[in-house]
Amino acid sequence: MVVYFSYPVVIPLNTSNKKALAICLVSGGLDSCVTAAIAAQECDLAFLHANYGQLTEKRELRAFNDIADYYGVSRRLVIDLSYLGHIGGSALTDPALAVPEDSLGDEGIPVTYVPFRNTHIIAAAVSWGEVIGARYIYIGATEVDSSGYPDCRRSYYDAFNRLIDLGTRPETSIRIITPLIASTKAQVVKTGVELSAPMHLTWSCYKNQELACGHCDSCLLRLKGFREAGVTDPVKYENIS
Repeated sequence: MVVYFSYPVVIPLNTSNKKALAICLVSGGLDSCVTAAIAAQECDLAFLHANYGQLTEKRELRAFNDIADYYGVSRRLVIDLSYLGHIGGSALTDPALAVPEDSLGDEGIPVTYVPFRNTHIIAAAVSWGEVIGARYIYIGATEVDSSGYPDCRRSYYDAFNRLIDLGTRPETSIRIITPLIASTKAQVVKTGVELSAPMHLTWSCYKNQELACGHCDSCLLRLKGFREAGVTDPVKYENIS
């Protein structure tokens, strides 16, 4: 059974008196923050964050903890996926690869894609979920504004839910929930405003840890979303007033 909000997301409706436990994958970015706000409407929360050698690892971790503090989340797990940095192949983890600027809309999968990253993170969440009795795993993936990443598609999460069924205990019942999968960045911002999500605590920039660069794909998507939503972005940028 599901409940429909005025924004384009769908989350499970809890019909029992006891709230279900949901693990939220919180990178510290805008999408994961708004997803946590959605999950908080119906579920008890546990937060999971991954350090994988990304350029803004320290800043993202700070955002994760700030958001967790905001929601009073005591169950927090930070996993070390630094081997993804050793594997390389992404501008987010390999200093030899430059983070593209002003390339939003270019065709193909961008060099900022971290090969199969979401699978590593979700697998850890499923393992943790089996141990702590979680019912859901929330992730802020969006197919519309994903920069073309293959592990942000609805079909990918449908397949992963089947994998969970096959690879866990018979009594385990965990589902991945992607409430923003069909949302544009502007819709994400509007949802965040409606739910009073702490968007001021988030960090989206791929390159910088002090002032956001304003030119990487992630910054450009964020700026576009706030502009189209008619909302002021609370994050400060280099050379952008």
